[in-house]
Parts: sequence; structure tokens; C-alpha cells
Amino acid sequence: MRRGVMAVAVAAALAASAGSAQIARVTDDPHIWLEDREGAAPLAWVDTENKRTLARLEADPRYETFYREALAIAAAEDRIPMPQMIGGRIFNLWRDKARPQGIWRVTSAADFASANPNWTTLIDLDALSKAEGRQWVWKGVTCLEPDHRRCLVALSEGGEDATSLREFDLEKGAFVEGGFDLPASKQNADWIDADTLIVSRDWGEGTLTKSGYPFVVKILKRGQPLGGAREIYRGTPDDIGAWPSVEVDAQGNRATVITRAKTFFTSDILLWDGTKAQKVPLPDRVDVNGLVDGRLVVRTSEAWGKVPEGALASLPLQDATRGKGALTTIFAPGPRQSVDRGNVRVTGGAVIASVYDNVRGRAMVFTPAGDGWAGRTLSLPDNLSVDLVTAEQNGDRGYLAVSGFTTPTRLMAFDAAGTEAPVAVKSSPARFDATGLVVEQFEATSSDGTKVPYFVVHREGAAKDGSTPTLMTAYGGFEVSNTPYYSGITGKLWLERGGAFVLANIRGGGEFGPAWHEAGRKTKRQLIFDDFASIARDLFARGITSAPKLGIYGGSNGGLLMGVQLTQHPELWGAVTIQVPLLDMLRYEGIAAGASWVDEYGSVSVPEERAFLATMSPYHALRKDGRYPEPYIWTTTKDDRVGPQHARKFAARMKEFGLPYLFYEDMAGGHSGDADIAQGARLQALQTVYFAQKLIGPSSK
Repeated sequence: MRRGVMAVAVAAALAASAGSAQIARVTDDPHIWLEDREGAAPLAWVDTENKRTLARLEADPRYETFYREALAIAAAEDRIPMPQMIGGRIFNLWRDKARPQGIWRVTSAADFASANPNWTTLIDLDALSKAEGRQWVWKGVTCLEPDHRRCLVALSEGGEDATSLREFDLEKGAFVEGGFDLPASKQNADWIDADTLIVSRDWGEGTLTKSGYPFVVKILKRGQPLGGAREIYRGTPDDIGAWPSVEVDAQGNRATVITRAKTFFTSDILLWDGTKAQKVPLPDRVDVNGLVDGRLVVRTSEAWGKVPEGALASLPLQDATRGKGALTTIFAPGPRQSVDRGNVRVTGGAVIASVYDNVRGRAMVFTPAGDGWAGRTLSLPDNLSVDLVTAEQNGDRGYLAVSGFTTPTRLMAFDAAGTEAPVAVKSSPARFDATGLVVEQFEATSSDGTKVPYFVVHREGAAKDGSTPTLMTAYGGFEVSNTPYYSGITGKLWLERGGAFVLANIRGGGEFGPAWHEAGRKTKRQLIFDDFASIARDLFARGITSAPKLGIYGGSNGGLLMGVQLTQHPELWGAVTIQVPLLDMLRYEGIAAGASWVDEYGSVSVPEERAFLATMSPYHALRKDGRYPEPYIWTTTKDDRVGPQHARKFAARMKEFGLPYLFYEDMAGGHSGDADIAQGARLQALQTVYFAQKLIGPSSK
């Protein structure tokens, strides 16, 4: 968008991007000019606000200590190099103080198991950024199966979701001269063969959905310009997007999958056979996890025939290609269990999944047995989170990580084909002194009588008089589960200094399967907000903390949660940090990728949903006479997913009303604030200073 454009033109452009959504009119919004993400006037406003906020937070004597401690943990040389298995070798992205943007490197599997692996650097992102005058952020790699010689490396400038894709030769350790090189776009690509890609991206005018994602899939040949690619599938502009992938199993079966996301949660799954794309008979709410023994492996979020919601299931590839067949259940979770959506992997001959029972993790392996599946539970420590890190495509080896609030992460090697227990191969040293800390799980009763669990980490024997400074967080959306995890920075900066920490497992997440999410979707979302507030009141009743000593934080959808808690229950909080948030819920569909989340939040084009959005939208709920705790609102300019517009406008409205607030916008890092390790440490230090000022008081130094 052109700089200096009039507010009316800005509103018109955003309204057009939201299609038929009846987003709030410009006359209702004096701060709409701040929606021009990289406009000169908004960035000047950001600069002024940043100077005011940093003058206060960085001037606090605790800031330098917090920053130094956070950076030391983020850059520690003895942290675990999380592996990616490609073609029998171990790859890793490594960041440290000398290489803050990171290096992509490789070693052998045998060497990786040693105390000091001999790594070979393949890509130095800091050097590449310097040479090209960019700030490249690593976004992953997709390699050709099964020989793994050629890969597509995804790089983002400044951390945006939009990426550039470049072909890389693993044998030569260099980018391929004249190879595939796809310019920046929100895009997805995979390998059909060594000279052919299947790609969805911005192909030009009329090829992006209202959410800003591609809906046209094409075949691109080596040496062919983008304009010469052959179209093989086209969704609609009203979809969320279309994404291709190529699934391969150890027996040589291949499935070229196109996922047409009709909404955020519903999809058509199609298989392309080289001439046409055939729809697979699967439920609308399903995730494809891979291919094992000629069977497509999926996780369902709705019941389908004999397969219950939240289950793992399979469909023979031969049936899928003919557009028929019935799903076979691999694993069906119980009422207090869930299969973590983001933690399902396939190996050469098995499926491995993280399964949570009352928010306590375990890992299960499922192997083909006749027409069905046999399952077993891996022997792992109890009451910890289990994250599946990587697995090999043509074998059954892999790595998982286990951790807990006071248990440092352990990387464990497993063999899905064997019967042995996983073996710890790397362990992170303790980053803070957990002596005397205890972890407890409680339940609060929400507004509708539902029992909502939460974890508390605090000092054993701490006074139950509400005097403990406490931080509490949650997410509460998109069927994303919040499980126990080890945070060295939170432990060092907060717990070690006598504070407590609370993780709330409110509805909207996936801790107890799809029903836990569905309970708070769209116009039912007030239950999510009530869950969070009920946990605060339960903490007070137990004497763990009190309103003046309770600080809360959350990002993205969790940032929306924080905005709602600030405006609905200001009396419950001593401090509120709102990170990369959604806050204007009457215009969110026209900002960044907002139109893609209608299936989660509802749309202003639906009268009932608009009425609810109007009542809960934090931007519209602010009142001049409101007695709010001073919030700390932070975002990033490069966030092209939620966008910095929400945070800017919320701060501007607080300023308009004469209300206290702090606002900070980092110029890089995208939605996750991950441009480099220094940025993450800075954001952590600023936030901790804010909480210390509000919940503990001035520094004694």
C-alpha cells in the first residue's frame, strides 16, 4: 500500500480484501490509519511509542541482568541440537552468539550420538544475509524422496510467513546454480521427481484467497519460468488455501496429496494421479499425517462411520485413489485423553503419536497388523510432555523429547520396530535452580460447571496468603494443546527469584480432544474467557496468589484472550502482557490473514456472530472511565499473519482515552519474534522487567 494514503482509501482496500465481510466502517475508527503496516506515518508513531516504552523498561536496573541471563540460556553451547533426519543423516539449525541467525549443518547418526559431534556447515544464514543485504530467517527444508540429494530451502526475510524457496544440493553442500528458485510468497512446494515440483503460490492477479493464501496448484518443470507452469488444480477465492505434498512410504508407494482448506478446520483431501485430482472419501475435519505400508494415516476431528472424533485412522491408498473405501481406527482416545494434533509422525513401518491423559504425556507406536493395527506404549518417564522431534522415512528410527516444568529436556532415540525402551542420547543441563519447587495440578469450576485443569509451579511451603508474585498463561483456541514444558528462561528470570507460574488448560485447546475445542468455538467463546477467569479466582481461594500479584500473558489467539481479560475482568490482574494479538474483532477479517480464522471466531457478515464479536472485541470494549491495570502490548512489524495493526490500534485507543499502557513493536521477527536469538532474549527481558515492576515493585539496586 502506498505511503501517506488517505484513511478512506485504506479502509476501502482492506474492505475489498475481506470480500463480503461487513467490517467496521472507517467513520467508526479514528485509528484506522495505523493499519497501513509499513506506512511512513504509522512507523513514525511506532518509533515514538517505542522510545517511550524502552526509556522506562530498559532503564530499570534489572533489564540488563534479565537480558544477559536470557541470552546466555538461548545461546548456551551445551543445549540440545534438535535433529532432523534426512537420508540417514542428522541435520540441525544452530544459533549462538557468534551466529545469531544460525547455521544449517549436518553430521552422521553415529557421530550425533557422541558427546561432541563433528558438524559440517551447509548454510551460514548470517553470512548469506550479509552478502545479500537481507535478514534471512530459516523456515525449513523439503527434500526429494527417496534419494534426498536435492532439497528446497525455505527462507523468510525478517521472519514473515512469506518465504523464498531455493534448490540446494546436499552432496555438494551448495545452492544449485540455475536450479529452482521461487521468489517470496506464501507458498508450498514438494518434489514430484528430480526435475518437477508441485507448487501452490501467488501466480499473479486472482490466484490468492481472501485470506492471502494460494488456491491454484501447478506443476513446475526445471528451467521453466513461473509463467510456464501447468495448472492441475484450482480451488476458489473463498477457500483458505490449497497446499500440495508428496507422501512416500518405505515400500515405494507414493501419494501426491492436495489439501483444499475450505475453512480453517474443514478440508477436501485430493490425490493427483498425474492427470486428474480425485477427492478422497474422508471427513471434512481431518489431517493427513503420512503414508505407511500403502495406507494413508489421518487424524480426525469429527466422527466418521465407526471412527470417533479425535482418533487416528487409516485408509488403503488403493481405495483412496479410486475415491472409495472405509477408514480403519488405529487408536481412539478416551474421554480425558487426546492425540496431540502436532505430534503424529510416520516412520518406514509405523505411526508414532503423543497421547495425553489428563494433560500428561506418553508416546504410542502403532504398526500394521493384517487389515488393522497393533499398538504399544513406549516406556518413558511419567507426567512429562512428549514431543516427537523427527523420524526417518525409510526406517523406523527417530527421536522424541520429554520435559516438564522442573525437568530439563531429554532427547531420546527410539526404534519403532523394536521392543526396547527409548534411550536418552542428549540431556539439557538445568538452567535454573529448581530446589524446593513443586508442581501441582488443580481444577477450577467454570461458569457452566465444567472442571478446568491447570498446573501451578511454586515454592514448597510458600505462604498461602496471596503474596506470591505469579505469572499465568494460556492459549485457548484452534485445538492447540498447552502441555507441561521446561522453560529455562522463565525458571531463571522468574521462578528462581521466588515467583510462581501457572499454565491453564482452558477450553478452545485440544487437551481433551476436539470436543474441548468445539465447546468454545465462535459464539460459544465466552466459555473460554470464563474458564481463564475461574482459574484466577481458584488461585485466590487457595491463597496461592492475589489480584495485585497476578500477571498474565499470551500471544496471538492468546493475545486476544489477554485483551478480553483486561477489559472484562480488570479487577483480577495486577499486570497484563498482550503479545502479537488480535484485538479488533470487527475488522480482523480484513487484516493480514484474518479471513482464514472465520471458522474459529465467526464472521461479521453473520448477524449472530457479529453481535457476539462486538460484545467481546477488546478494541471496542475499552472505556474511558475503565479502571484497567497498565498493560504491556508488544508486536512485530514483520508479522504478516495477525499483523501489528491490532496492537497499534489498541494502544492508540488507550492513549485517546487517557489510559495507562506500554507499547513496543519490534521491527523484525514475524509472528513468532524469531529473527535471531538476541531478539528473543530482548523480548523476554522487557516483558520480565514489566512484570517485576508491576508485581514486585521498584528495583532495590
